[in-house]
Amino acid sequence: MDGVLIINKPAGMTSHDVVACVRRLTGEKSVGHLGTLDPMATGVLPLVLGRFTRLAQFYNEADKRYEGTIRFGWATDTYDAEGTPTGPPQWIHLTLDRLREFAHRFTGQIEQLPPPFSAKKVAGIPAYRLARKGQPVELKPKLVEVKELEILSFDGRQARFKAWVSSGTYLRSLAHDLGQLAGTGAHLAELERTAVREFTVEEAHGLEEIDLKSATELGSMTSDNEYYVKSLDKLFIHPRLVLPEFPAVTAPPESAAKLRHGGAVNLPEFSKASIVRVFAGQRELLAIARRVAGTLFQPKVVLSG
Repeated sequence: MDGVLIINKPAGMTSHDVVACVRRLTGEKSVGHLGTLDPMATGVLPLVLGRFTRLAQFYNEADKRYEGTIRFGWATDTYDAEGTPTGPPQWIHLTLDRLREFAHRFTGQIEQLPPPFSAKKVAGIPAYRLARKGQPVELKPKLVEVKELEILSFDGRQARFKAWVSSGTYLRSLAHDLGQLAGTGAHLAELERTAVREFTVEEAHGLEEIDLKSATELGSMTSDNEYYVKSLDKLFIHPRLVLPEFPAVTAPPESAAKLRHGGAVNLPEFSKASIVRVFAGQRELLAIARRVAGTLFQPKVVLSG
């Protein structure tokens, strides 16, 4: 089973939990995700299944979009609502305009310190393991880009926001640092990821949709799950919508055969493109190919056997 499936992750599950669940429901062993979400967060979790796990390398630096709530008045040790307050509640003396001014200071390229309760490693050990034991966590700042951080509303205690950030940006750290700048302390109260590059929450499916198909369609077929696979395929992102930044070409049969075996082919219509998506027909994504010279393209990733 090959494809990209967008899951609307529920709160309380880790990204690994979702991957394990989809493995169980679909029977596909090769399942990966394109960017971890914290357990408290909800929203877009793109999964790659089967041969499409080979596409994960193209999403390592994928931008992400979020909406959420920041609660002011106190900070927590995890920088979110699941943590322990690090001090008494503070008096809040903020206005919406002032908060927007503070938020603007975090846009652009910034040095960001990851939360102590994070998967970042310290001497090979995940930081959260050290933090849980009360051991010191010395993390190094990382350069990230906040393309947008807009405060949508503020009720005197909680602020709704939307953000567009580069890969590796911690929204928990943004909330914490905003609270530090405001002098009130703050933590991330709610978070929904609304997009990972081209994949949006409007395209996302709940796990119950897959489970329902498994129970009603696969459950009545004890010897053959072909019908279920075809039905589940309707939930997958159309292959033509994957990696839209690369031009697409439909290969003739002779070229498609070469690509399936890792051979180079000529694609004269893409003499200036560096990387292209090569299809057989409308839905079969054969390969991601890289130009090696002139109009000659070599498969970088083969997705069809």
